[in-house]
Parts: sequence; structure tokens; C-alpha cells
Amino acid sequence: MKTPLITLLGATGFVGSAVLRELARRPVRIRAVSRRPAVVPAGARAEIEVFTTDLTEPGRMAEAVKGADIVVHTVAHIAGTSTWRIEDGDMEAERVNVGLVADLVAALAARSDRPRVKVLFAGAVSQAGPCGKDVIDGSEPDLPAGEYDRQKLRAERLLLAADAEGVLHGVSLRLPTVFGYEPESTAPDKGVVSAMVRRALSGEPITMWHDGTVRRDLLHVQDVATAFAAAVDHAEALRGRHWVLGTGVGRPLGGVFEEVAALVARHTGEPAVQVVSVEPPAHAEAGDFRSVTVDASAFGGTTGWSPLLPLTEALRRTVAFLADEPGRGAR
Repeated sequence: MKTPLITLLGATGFVGSAVLRELARRPVRIRAVSRRPAVVPAGARAEIEVFTTDLTEPGRMAEAVKGADIVVHTVAHIAGTSTWRIEDGDMEAERVNVGLVADLVAALAARSDRPRVKVLFAGAVSQAGPCGKDVIDGSEPDLPAGEYDRQKLRAERLLLAADAEGVLHGVSLRLPTVFGYEPESTAPDKGVVSAMVRRALSGEPITMWHDGTVRRDLLHVQDVATAFAAAVDHAEALRGRHWVLGTGVGRPLGGVFEEVAALVARHTGEPAVQVVSVEPPAHAEAGDFRSVTVDASAFGGTTGWSPLLPLTEALRRTVAFLADEPGRGAR
């Protein structure tokens, strides 16, 4: 029996590199696709092909997915310090976030081999937009407010339309606020949690754009990786729709940041930094002030997946990793 080939798009990204480490534990073949060479995880059981290319160039997507049985799409447009704050009309972001999915669909439509390729797409919980609910379960109508979410939704719809047309088997996993590091991490986390850990490690106050009561469902990147692995195993049951991921617990960010300050103080032996409210910047969006909790029971019931890493341990690992960043030194 042929060993399945998994093409991982975005293998050096924050989410993609974690998925690579998780899938590398399996006796499969992986084509790790990225602009810079992917790091092959130590002790990998998988046979890993490092495929370095710029997917935005003509024909490169077809080369990347040639012969693949499964495609995991985790490519994200990187702009400044964030992957999700995009100005309206940003064509570079559009080319990556939407255009690459269109290229993927076209490449798979042109293939004559069958069965259909299974495609897993990394979406975002925020694609639903301001639905007026604190707890979302994936049944909400999609009314995205920001350009990033509109682009992710267009990409997801392209994928699921291709599933309906018989081109491929498409699954979208919508991610909440993802954060964190493992000892083997190779890609930077540009999210708010790690940003505040870095501030605390530098002796700076942790800042919030609100009073700290805004809640977020915080999912460690390793739990995201195991969710993608579970989706690989259950792609047939999941195909044709989107699924939301989360822990089921919305954490007030004020309390999360107080815990970050305490963990950093314990790690460094220095006094804990303050957690303070500040005026929001001009680029703040309405979504920055809305609370979100995710009910992922539908995905868990279908795949058996559940998040395993408790928040305190996830934060502790993140503090330990970032404290050892090159050049940080003592404050």
C-alpha cells in the first residue's frame, strides 16, 4: 500500500511549523512547502521533502501539490507585526490569502488522478464577524467586518465550492486566538499573548486597550497542530463545511495578563510588572473589544479531539521559551 503524501503549505509559519512537527511523528511522506527551507523535526518518523518555493509565482502551486493525497493549507500573509490587520484593498494580501486557494483549486481540478485530494484549510473564528453572541459554535451567519476576515471567508468559500463541484474534499478549521511556544518551536508568534510576555520580560508594563474584562478563547499552537492531525484522520467525515476550534473557555484578558506578569516574575526573580489600561490606538478594530468563547464540541464529537494543554502550563512554556531568546539577556 502506498504511503500517503501530505503536502503542507506554509511549513515554516507559526501554525504550519507546529503542524509539521506533529505530522512528522507519523510514518507518512510530507512535502514541506515554504519560501525558506523548513526545519526537519528531530526524530521524525515521516519521510520529509523540503520544498522551497514562492507559491505566488505562476505554476508553483501545481508543482507543490503534484501527487499529493492530502494538502494542509496554513499559508498566511505576513504584514508588519501581525498577520490579520489588513487595509482594505491590500492586493498583496489578497494574492496570498485568496489567490493561493484559487491556484490550489485550479491545480487539483487539472489533475486526472483520483481519488479526490483532501484539503484542510486554516481559517479564522473571526470570519463570522460581530454575530452578537459570546459563545460561537460555527452555526453563525458569516458577516465579517475586517478585510482579513473577508479575505479568509472568500478563500474558504472557494475551497468549499470546489468540494461541492467534486474537485476535491475540502475542510476548513476556523482558529481562535492561537499562541505559544514549545521547546522545538521554529517560528515566531506575533500574537498578543506572546507580545505581552516579551514586554514583561523586558520589564515593561503589560498594556490593554480595555478594562481587562474582554474575554478570549486562547488555544495553544500545539493543540492546533493535534486538531489538524485529527482532521487528516477524519477528513471524509469533516468534508464540505467549516468547523470552529477552541477550548470552550473565554478568559478575561486582564486575568491572563496578570498571570503572565506573575509567571515572568517567578522565572526572572524580578518584581512583577504592572498590567495597565491604555487608550486604544487608531488601528484598533471593533473586534478588539468583543468577547469570544468557542464551542468546539461538534469538531470534538466527530474526531475525538480536545485541547490538552492547560492555560497556565501553556503560558509557562511560552515564558520559558521567550526568556531564552537570543540577545534578551538580563534586564
